[in-house]
Amino acid sequence: MNVVILSARQGWHTGELCRALSERGHGARVLSYEGLTARFGATPGLSSDRTPVFEADAVLARIIPNGSLEQIIYRVDALHWIEDRGVRVMNSPRAIERSVDKFYTTALLQDAGLPTPETVVCEGIAEASAACAAFGDAIVKPLFGSMGHGMVRVNDPDVAFRVLRSLEQTRPVFYVQRAIDHGGSDIRALVVGRTVLGAIERRSADGGWRTNVSRGALARPIKLPPDWASYAIRAAEAVGADYAGVDLLPSRTGGVYVLEVNGIPGWQGLQRATGIDVAAAVADHLEQRVRSGNRSTTVVA
Repeated sequence: MNVVILSARQGWHTGELCRALSERGHGARVLSYEGLTARFGATPGLSSDRTPVFEADAVLARIIPNGSLEQIIYRVDALHWIEDRGVRVMNSPRAIERSVDKFYTTALLQDAGLPTPETVVCEGIAEASAACAAFGDAIVKPLFGSMGHGMVRVNDPDVAFRVLRSLEQTRPVFYVQRAIDHGGSDIRALVVGRTVLGAIERRSADGGWRTNVSRGALARPIKLPPDWASYAIRAAEAVGADYAGVDLLPSRTGGVYVLEVNGIPGWQGLQRATGIDVAAAVADHLEQRVRSGNRSTTVVA
């Protein structure tokens, strides 16, 4: 195969994917989203860094760089166009759109019958304040974001009002979620196809509620109970992802919640903890998808 990897930059993940593809006899080239150029008329096409994209057998869509609303829409629309021209895109732009939006992800998870924390999403500060008061202990999250950035935990009505009032100046959509007592740890499961490739428990180094490895959390391999593994697979299916990082939040009072689905997952921490060659599994799955010719591997509830 001739594989294009679209990414914000060349780094560890793109290097791992290039290695895994090369070991399987495939060509891989990392191209930038910022370099995408569409041409229409006598010689229509799409290229990046002067490399034609439509000639690829598959495109691996990695991190989309920050940009203006127009730039982000253009880059995602380009992924749609690539897919519409018959080139396998993994993950699909539809899956990326669903998983990057916490509101849409939560709606799809609930519709799929998966347990999620009680959540209120709204534009009005009155409704957001009422949700914080009703929950007592709440986490206010940005609708778009990752690695724990921008999240605020509030358990006092006055503090909640000041936080929400400050956020109101940016014309946000408020995403307010009941805080779950998880004892400073959560689970990241990496799903490839319909299989949990591996999972880690992430434990906050300071006992706090943020458990992101990027923020210093400690990771150890863990074997998921069958029902938790089923939740992770169903969560990836709900957003239509070929591969995904699914965050599970075990409650200290019992039960587990599906928190988020990352459609452009990182796996450096998981690979370090488990020794699993994640890029190899992604490359093998991409081979299967290209051979099968099927655009989707999942059933969306």
